[in-house]
Amino acid sequence: MIPHSANGPFDVQIAPQPLSSVAGESGLLRMSIDKRFHGALDATSTGEMLAFRSATDGSAGYVAMETVRGTLDGRRGSFVLQHSSTRTRGEAAQSITVVPDSGTEALTGLAGRMTIDIAADGAHTYRFEFTLPDGTD
Repeated sequence: MIPHSANGPFDVQIAPQPLSSVAGESGLLRMSIDKRFHGALDATSTGEMLAFRSATDGSAGYVAMETVRGTLDGRRGSFVLQHSSTRTRGEAAQSITVVPDSGTEALTGLAGRMTIDIAADGAHTYRFEFTLPDGTD
């Protein structure tokens, strides 16, 4: 497996969604995710996020799952990203990984980690470090 990387901007729309009756009084937030990635990852994604914002400024957390469909370095297929991220008084820790064996078509066997950066002006960018099995390069 040869390591690869992809970088670029992405656009994201997040929309509030109703919580289940069980979670209704939990203080959680539920949102839909709709993204458009640009660059070496030329794709769209849809998913769901559960989040919580603390009363302490800058402290929050979220988990999410999103299915990404499009091309990665010219290889067409789809895969699923799993997110788990926290902010502790403004300091971020994030884990965004490809769900094992979620890759399809030319992305079968994809493994990797993504990092998301948000600029002061709200612009979003991604860095994606990934591998594909030999023979798919």
